[in-house]
Amino acid sequence: MSVTPETAPVTAGAGGPLLAVENLRVGFATEDGRVQAVDGVNFELEAGEVLAIVGESGSGKSVTAQTIIGLTRSPNSHIEGSVRLRGEELTTQSEAQLQSVRGSQIAMIFQDPMTSLNPVYTVGRQIVEAIRAHHSQVGRKEAHAQAIELLGAVGIPEPERRVDDYPHEFSGGMRQRAMIAMGLALEPSVLIADEPTTALDVTIQAQILRLIQDLNRGRGLATILITHDLGVVAEVADRVLVMYAGKVVEQGTLDDIFYDPQHPYTWGLLGSLTRLDRPRPHRLPQISGAPPSLLRLPSGCAFRPRCPHEFAECKEVPGLLPRLPEDPNHLDRCQLTPEQKRRLREVEGRIGLEEPA
Repeated sequence: MSVTPETAPVTAGAGGPLLAVENLRVGFATEDGRVQAVDGVNFELEAGEVLAIVGESGSGKSVTAQTIIGLTRSPNSHIEGSVRLRGEELTTQSEAQLQSVRGSQIAMIFQDPMTSLNPVYTVGRQIVEAIRAHHSQVGRKEAHAQAIELLGAVGIPEPERRVDDYPHEFSGGMRQRAMIAMGLALEPSVLIADEPTTALDVTIQAQILRLIQDLNRGRGLATILITHDLGVVAEVADRVLVMYAGKVVEQGTLDDIFYDPQHPYTWGLLGSLTRLDRPRPHRLPQISGAPPSLLRLPSGCAFRPRCPHEFAECKEVPGLLPRLPEDPNHLDRCQLTPEQKRRLREVEGRIGLEEPA
């Protein structure tokens, strides 16, 4: 078998990456057949790096993240591939072994803090429980002091008083900060933030993203940021994976994705962002159609039915390949030539996806 960037083994640098995901595939058995939610995802993550995984709902972003810490294991799931933390394989670990990894080595911030926090316990008590579940030798008084310190570290004012408040007494932004504090309680190496700015207003979104960025740099965390909005990652991410229908359709540095995007789906995501430096369009740009059912994917390129630039080769399954000779680390699945892409992605003077005729 010939080795392509999509099938090549993940190589380690000096000491290897902190987190390496190789050819991860996750399927779920249903009454109608298998849903292939994640299909061949590869990436590496180093300490101090922010990787953004972007795509519409149902693209496989959250399933990828949850599989890393074993939250998708069930009788009807089928998981293939490799997830290695400091070279140690996680997919073959038992549930008991994974319990020691969750929180202490890999922490996850879920997108809805109101349903993630227990409404009948104070925020401080929940952080204390998280600490003592992994470090039983830590007394309650010491853990309570750590909870106050953590709440202060994530920007909650008067942490000595707020530590004894209940989740409903916190605003949405404060609850998200409390979830981040809980995630940092055991000083993990990897932080997964799944839609951490959902349902927050723009000002609070910026504060949460800035907090994640500061924590990433200050504590040397490796961070995975999951979002459907490319605008959210504009000033935070180092690298970006764009997912569609369970596959990565484009990956590269932040500059690659924003200034030289190669896949029409990425053009559509960028084109749907509102711009303050441009005249207001007559209508908000959007990608036509809807994501395909994972039970009945179209033949060839999964984005083909929604793409105005479809041509004959799109009926063949495209590989995730370096298609720019000058940038071997920028990969995408579109079989148009780089020259065609640069011409076709210009819509009304900006990057976007043409509306179908």
